[in-house]
Amino acid sequence: MGLEQDKSVTGPETGPDLLDEPRLVMDSGVAARVALIAAPVLHDLGFRLVRVKISSGMDTTLQIMAERTDGTMNVDDCEKVSVALSPVLDLEEPITQAYRLEVSSPGIDRPLVRLSDFQRAVSHEARVELNFGIDGRKRFRGWIEGVEGEGRNAVVLLRRVDARADEPSDVRLPVNDIDQARLVLTEALIRESLRAGKLAEEEPASEPEEETEVRRGPGRFAKPKPLSPGAAAARRSRPLPKR
Repeated sequence: MGLEQDKSVTGPETGPDLLDEPRLVMDSGVAARVALIAAPVLHDLGFRLVRVKISSGMDTTLQIMAERTDGTMNVDDCEKVSVALSPVLDLEEPITQAYRLEVSSPGIDRPLVRLSDFQRAVSHEARVELNFGIDGRKRFRGWIEGVEGEGRNAVVLLRRVDARADEPSDVRLPVNDIDQARLVLTEALIRESLRAGKLAEEEPASEPEEETEVRRGPGRFAKPKPLSPGAAAARRSRPLPKR
């Protein structure tokens, strides 16, 4: 038997405006500083911040994941956000070393950071990791069955696929204890994404522009270089310091 859902259990959000909906899963450290700078810029453009991630390797990459309130984000959107964010980040300098700015969509197997994300993800499989856990367990995987309550007092109803024989299959995960959560890439999720993409293509739209990579130089933008099509992302690089 599944979880018994009462009238406070919600499905996909249908509210008129989710632009100001707060994130429930937050960043930390330098990523949190970047989020404080980026979020207002995104808001003014009609987008919401999803996640900030800083990766170090041969080059440092600052990934800013954003979306519209309906969960969409195309290549033109990414480029628009990238152009607006670059000068603000250069002025505030939350990261002192040279880095590459990458603005991207959440993707199909997206992070779940707001209540509306979980509501849209009902019937899909997800991985959820808690900070403190339930009965000693912090990691859960299963189908999202709904959301009960509001704000940080809400709980996610999950039917586990990783439960042992002596464990309950249905669990209630408190939102205020979620450290990270994301969808699992399944055939059902891919089919739904393809259907949504097909519907979007059937709507009247302007001719899509080829994705470009723009490397920032002192005081101006260099000539755009074409990237491989298909990825909803825009990337910019800060000039490397002179040696």
